[in-house]
Amino acid sequence: MRLQAAIGVVLLVVAPGATSVPAQEHIELYAVVLDGTTRDPVQTLAPGDLVVQEDGQAARVVAVEPTNWPVKLQVLVDNGQGLGSTNIQLLKDGLTNLIETLPEDVEVTLVSTSPQPRFLTRATTDRAELMDGLSRLAPDNGAGRFTESLVEATERTERDESPHFPVIMSVATSIGDANVRERDVNRIFARLVEKPIQVHVVMLGGTSNSASGGANTTRIGIAVTGGTGGRYENIAIANRLPGLLAELGAQIAESHRLSSRQYRLDVERPEGKSGDLGQMGAGATGGRIVRSLSRDGRIR
Repeated sequence: MRLQAAIGVVLLVVAPGATSVPAQEHIELYAVVLDGTTRDPVQTLAPGDLVVQEDGQAARVVAVEPTNWPVKLQVLVDNGQGLGSTNIQLLKDGLTNLIETLPEDVEVTLVSTSPQPRFLTRATTDRAELMDGLSRLAPDNGAGRFTESLVEATERTERDESPHFPVIMSVATSIGDANVRERDVNRIFARLVEKPIQVHVVMLGGTSNSASGGANTTRIGIAVTGGTGGRYENIAIANRLPGLLAELGAQIAESHRLSSRQYRLDVERPEGKSGDLGQMGAGATGGRIVRSLSRDGRIR
């Protein structure tokens, strides 16, 4: 506490979680550091500008490297019987609000999930192209393929080796996914561990599991959002879609603002520390604020 008061830092704690670190002296962390006045990400940062601790013991920041991870967003939308043809315009209005809220340099992919995942628009920053793809979104009598669309979305992220922060947003319903293969679920979670993907899920009619596959989509949706720091929103009526998707768009825009200006830290652990990582805290000098500290670059 004396150290904190002396240099005026704010400490943020990263819970240890289930990840183990091999016996070693150095670890890699990612930090978002803001100007204390403007709340904008700082333009420059040196090792001496940071204070890092593990379980209350001082660690040494050896090197600081700026990263540029722009958000790439995949939007998966259930246009099937769970949504209903009367609600398709509400979904389109919500997606329009989402797109208009995002910064123009955010790359977006649009996919409909009924009767199977299909591209409306492949990855692009062209807003006219996105709106053209959205105009082709039509209601379908089948059930949305929630799990299958997540498998394909995480696979696309796995193949994309460019530096970026992947975000997946699924607008799903409680109808569908009656027969989920355990192999597919395992693939999703393996990829979520491998890369710092963040998943948001909006579940329409998700309060009832009586519909075909409702229990599966709800269970998987809660798990993938909880495990990646995303949001799970359970809504009963489609009227909420326009406002909620605009709100999520603003949240994703903020993730883009922060993730594109992170710093990768090479940290020497305190003497005697090895194996499982303890609780990590970080602060910054000179009126700066550590907004986010993570092992993988996820913005929470």
